[in-house]
Amino acid sequence: MAKLTKNQKIAQAKIEPEKAYKLADAAALLKDITTVKFDASVDMDVRLGVDPRKSNQMVRGVVTLPHGTGKQVRVLVLCTPDKEAEATEAGADMVGLDEYIDKIKGGWTDVDVIITMPSVMAKIGALGRILGPRGLMPNPKTGTVTMEVGKAVKEVKQGKIDFKVDKFGIIHSSIGKVSFEPQQIVDNAKEFLNTIIKLKPSAAKGTYVKSIFLSTTMSPGVKVDTKSIEE
Repeated sequence: MAKLTKNQKIAQAKIEPEKAYKLADAAALLKDITTVKFDASVDMDVRLGVDPRKSNQMVRGVVTLPHGTGKQVRVLVLCTPDKEAEATEAGADMVGLDEYIDKIKGGWTDVDVIITMPSVMAKIGALGRILGPRGLMPNPKTGTVTMEVGKAVKEVKQGKIDFKVDKFGIIHSSIGKVSFEPQQIVDNAKEFLNTIIKLKPSAAKGTYVKSIFLSTTMSPGVKVDTKSIEE
């Protein structure tokens, strides 16, 4: 086990061992346990009572956070020329098609989200080996393969994120920045959690939301009382 730094020990001392904090209290505590000098991300880890190995217990979805993520999201739109103006006006950082496909084939992936159209997915499908492992492959289920490219760009820029349970049954996502007001973190957390709850698979038995932890970049985790998400 790695040794804790002095700052990490100070942060750890501010958290009561084994205590499950109310969501509002956990959000307020984040500022006290964050020691990095940059605007750290606020992360949420939700352990679910599902078996992700079974297709009927897979939990995946999208959510638009009311206060956004606080992150500048770089959006690439791969589209035909007739959609380029729509994408640009909506705020896309990069717009094009063949030239960007060639760049990606060469290993370029300096982008956060890729949005495209159904009619060009045949070209983009060949990029799966590069984009898939990086979580950049457009998918109709997450709204990144659509004819409404302008709408999709605006949603992403406003704080729309997609999430997926991992093989351990945990959903992990950034839901804001430590510079946010505690109530903004609470609002984003509740929206994220409520969306996860709505996606509960009918095949999932027993306790669905087993545990929730909030943390910031390099901070210890703060356990959240699962009952407090309804308050």
